[in-house]
Amino acid sequence: MTGKPTHVVVMGVAGCGKSTVGAALAERLGARFLDGDSLHPQANIDKMAAGTPLNDDDRAPWLAEIGRRFSTSDAALVIACSALKRAYRDIIRSGDPSVAFVHLHGTRELLNERMNNRPGHFMPASLLDSQLATLEALEVDESGLSVGIADSVEAIAESAERGLQNLQNPNVTLDTRM
Repeated sequence: MTGKPTHVVVMGVAGCGKSTVGAALAERLGARFLDGDSLHPQANIDKMAAGTPLNDDDRAPWLAEIGRRFSTSDAALVIACSALKRAYRDIIRSGDPSVAFVHLHGTRELLNERMNNRPGHFMPASLLDSQLATLEALEVDESGLSVGIADSVEAIAESAERGLQNLQNPNVTLDTRM
C-alpha cells in the first residue's frame, strides 16, 4: 500500500474517542464517516446497556456488516469500531483486505474519566475492564498504527493521518504515540 489508505477503522476500547477522532480523521482524509455503533443490532445495544459484555457470537454479524460496508463503498470511508481482537479485525478484513486500522489507546484512568463524562451513551463505564482484558494490540502483519489519546482531537487526527500516509507496506505497524 502506498499513500493514504481509503478504508480505515478507528479502533480501541470504549471511551478512547473512536467516533470523535474518526469523524475528524475522515474530514482530514476527505472520506465519509460511519459510527460502527450505529450498525449494532438492537439486541447488542440492549445487552451492553444492561452492563453485559457482548460475546463473539453477538459481534460476528456486526463485524461482518462493517466489512461489507467497506467492500461496497466506492469512496474513502472511515468507520469507528472497537475491533478489540485480531479475530474481529480478520472478519472486517474478510470484507476488504485493504482496510487499515488506527488503534487509539490511553491509560485506564483517562478512559474511565471519559466514559463517565459522556452522557447518554449505551456503554457503561463498568464494561471498561472487560474491554481492556479483551483488547489485542495490532500485530506486525496487520496494516495499521497506534496513536495515543492524551492530546486534542485535532492533534490525534493529524497524527493518525500522518501515520496512514506513511504506511508503505501492509505488513508494517507504525506507532505514532506522542
